[in-house]
Amino acid sequence: MEKYDYSELGLKAGLEIHQQLDSKEKLFCRCPTLIRDIEDSDFEFFRYLRATESEMGEKDRAAVEQTKIRRKYIYKAYDTTCLVENDEEPPGELNREALDISLGVAKLFNMKPVDQMHVMRKIVVDGSNTSGFQRTAFLASDGNIETSEGRCRIDSLCVEEEAAQKIEEIGDSIIYSLDRLGIPLVEIATAPDIKSPRHAREVAEYIGMVLRSTGKVKRGLGTIRQDVNISIARGARVEIKGVQALDLIEDIVRKEVERQLNLLFIRQELLERKAFVCEEIYDATGLFVDTKSKVLQKGIKKGAILAARLRKFNGLVGREVQPGRRLGTEFSDRAKTAGVGGIFHTDELPNYGITEKEVQALRDAIGANPDDAIIMVADEPEKSRLAIEAVILRAKEAIEGIPEETRKALPDGNTAYMRPLPGAARMYPETDVPQIEISQEYFDSIEVPELLTERAKRFASESGLNKELAEKIAYSKYLPLFEALLDTYSDNEHVNSTLIARTLVGIVPEIRRNGAETDNLTDEHFSGVFAAISNQEIAKEAIQDLLTALAKEPEITVQQAISNLGLSAFDPEEIENFIKNMVREKGDFIKEKGPAALGPLMGIVMKEFRGKVDGKILSHMLKREIDSFINQG
Repeated sequence: MEKYDYSELGLKAGLEIHQQLDSKEKLFCRCPTLIRDIEDSDFEFFRYLRATESEMGEKDRAAVEQTKIRRKYIYKAYDTTCLVENDEEPPGELNREALDISLGVAKLFNMKPVDQMHVMRKIVVDGSNTSGFQRTAFLASDGNIETSEGRCRIDSLCVEEEAAQKIEEIGDSIIYSLDRLGIPLVEIATAPDIKSPRHAREVAEYIGMVLRSTGKVKRGLGTIRQDVNISIARGARVEIKGVQALDLIEDIVRKEVERQLNLLFIRQELLERKAFVCEEIYDATGLFVDTKSKVLQKGIKKGAILAARLRKFNGLVGREVQPGRRLGTEFSDRAKTAGVGGIFHTDELPNYGITEKEVQALRDAIGANPDDAIIMVADEPEKSRLAIEAVILRAKEAIEGIPEETRKALPDGNTAYMRPLPGAARMYPETDVPQIEISQEYFDSIEVPELLTERAKRFASESGLNKELAEKIAYSKYLPLFEALLDTYSDNEHVNSTLIARTLVGIVPEIRRNGAETDNLTDEHFSGVFAAISNQEIAKEAIQDLLTALAKEPEITVQQAISNLGLSAFDPEEIENFIKNMVREKGDFIKEKGPAALGPLMGIVMKEFRGKVDGKILSHMLKREIDSFINQG
């Protein structure tokens, strides 16, 4: 049951889906799209970035804020990256394989492509692009999908280069890896047609299904990211970036609605109190020379403790806006953009070793009344000043309304401030990449793949899989392998569709949960296992043990693993003698149970010969011997 009536709240939400494409080469160079271990880096270099004016003569507000602090960006390069990633060589022509994949995606969303595609530069100065901008190209528009809540429009599809991957932050330095930079991706943006948290998830799931249907997108953590744009009536548009898990989308929408509602309640109370923000910044360093607070002692060593007075804000800075996050947390997020660790505010003091006496001395020194709140920052003088100024601005916004901003998704479904929403000054033309003609003939030549939903239905109707198994294999990363194996063993009496599917989406996850490194398993391993079953070299009961062994030692062949496990060809006479001796030993039990003795005795036989002989053969041999014993008795 939803907590809110989202239609009454005026919820507007849309998604931006960023999906890496599984092309052989990057978007503007011929480097492979391989993700490397950081230890493989051959060399590194660094950059300092700054905001520049667009061709309109304006600086993007988000870029300006991100360059307030001078940061050093360190880049790890590899033998699989080149001078294009280093921004020491112009980009090459746009990757045609990536363009073909993107046009196929556009077709699946019923979109109309542009007649001529132009590459643009989008200013990004957080260090994730060595050049200070991301290359992007608008490709198609006017698409749609059908959902349980009606039609959801797909406004745009862009082809972009992926950003570098952040590895680590050390002080004012950030380390990036260049292996990911330049991998082609599509950005799919919906219209604000999403009506509820559940609807947001439904739309995201459907778009993800369509993308995977191409068979040409990368899989795994970080290869697809969802950004969510959310606003409510009297609220503001907020872009929440980096939602990697579908399960998180519903929480993100719910908690952002809750945040905006709580900020509106706080604003109303501030207006009723006639609250205002004093712009004067106070140097409170001298008041804490003898403090016992270790945090403030560190601040004094760095240089300054600065304070600001928020008139009639007392009690509201500590007011919760999201679970575990308060208005003070919003202030702190803004302060952190200046490079400080956080803030102190009087709604949470005395605390952190700061005494009530020290708080009162601070109030007296800056002329704060009991209904005022005080913000403090302790750090280097310049950082402290920038941080206090950022808090003052955010406090003013609390009175004015909800600020438009870009926020990052947190693992618990909450969000934190990143930067202001970018404006039109963010974009300008890329002059190093020629435009590309998208003719109707070219667009018509792009083949449209079968949707995974339709493929699952086909597996159920044509291959004999039950509905659940058909859906699992259709959505699995092993889908291409399943289809190849299905084609190979279409008329085989020992290997059928159910066995193949259960192995790939049942046994493999099970041995992974038990600690096996299943990423080591190759298509050749699976092909060899099923070939051995088809040739009756092993029984299907051996699959789990055999795959576990291959995952542990992927360099050995299937035949070597069969030999190491003692699963080589069986001797029928040996099995027959084992069963006869066991039946004689269990004679009294068989007399008591009759034919029902088959089940318990089968367990003994399977324990002895599991993986060596098909269970059906063993069952037939044991039943025959039990029946013979009973008839003789």
